[in-house]
Amino acid sequence: MIINLLQAESSSAPQESLSGFFWRRFRKHGMALTGSIIALIIVLLVTFAPFFTPYTPYQQDLLNRFQPPSAEHWMGTDDLGRDMWTRVLYGGRISLSVGLLAMGVSIIFGSLIGLVSGYYGGWVDSILMCITEIFLSIPRLFVLLAMGMILRTLNLPNMSAGSFVPLSIVIGALSWMGTARLVRASTLELRDREFVQAARALGASDARALLQHIFPNVASPIIVSATLGLAGAIISESGLSYLGFGVQLPTPTWGNMLSNTQNQMTTAPWTAIFPGLMIFIVVIAINYLGDGLRDALDPRHITEKK
Repeated sequence: MIINLLQAESSSAPQESLSGFFWRRFRKHGMALTGSIIALIIVLLVTFAPFFTPYTPYQQDLLNRFQPPSAEHWMGTDDLGRDMWTRVLYGGRISLSVGLLAMGVSIIFGSLIGLVSGYYGGWVDSILMCITEIFLSIPRLFVLLAMGMILRTLNLPNMSAGSFVPLSIVIGALSWMGTARLVRASTLELRDREFVQAARALGASDARALLQHIFPNVASPIIVSATLGLAGAIISESGLSYLGFGVQLPTPTWGNMLSNTQNQMTTAPWTAIFPGLMIFIVVIAINYLGDGLRDALDPRHITEKK
């Protein structure tokens, strides 16, 4: 009798949803949870920048050049008397936008090539993996520098107002190879599983088998790859802007703000510390977020739950 009652109680107990299982595992990763909160705060700050500063990023005050951090200027002022806090916020808009767009291009390219290569195999797999190897052998920095030089010769208006899009696409087009390999490996394993074979036996087309049966099962590594790719894209944009081949001044980005302070680091160190600190914080936060997602979306744990 007692055993029957316990069995009835356990069967009537509400089952934990898959999203609830993911959240329970993710919040156990303290650094990942902290990183996601920090990243969210920074995104909100740069998105709603006008609400957090009374200045504009181009507002100059030559009488207050190189002012140290104070109650009036939280991060001090630069060589033209512009408020550093304001420029850091508005610069984050460009840096994060470039990172997000480049990450999107990379994930779309990599996922598509990985799915097709792993599903069809044979000569299709050989050709696509050969293309992947070719892209891996291309000196990425050289291509990005050449692209930045070409964009400068086109006389785009200070690389602002959406003109950073070509640069973002190039960064993404040179970053998809890792995602393609990861998705291909997962697809090779999944294409011979019983549920995929059953779907094909019931008349499912290749496109339906890929999108409805294989893609949902490789979504977890794609999400993790996206978070790590976002951090890499932000660093790439910052490096190019620092070298003078990315987004051009006076449009602020974290990278070109660093480039503009090379001769001021000893006299006004805050002009270099705060943009560099923002890059460091965002990249570390995103990397920890990726680690947490990787652990939470680990298929072995999902199998254990089931």
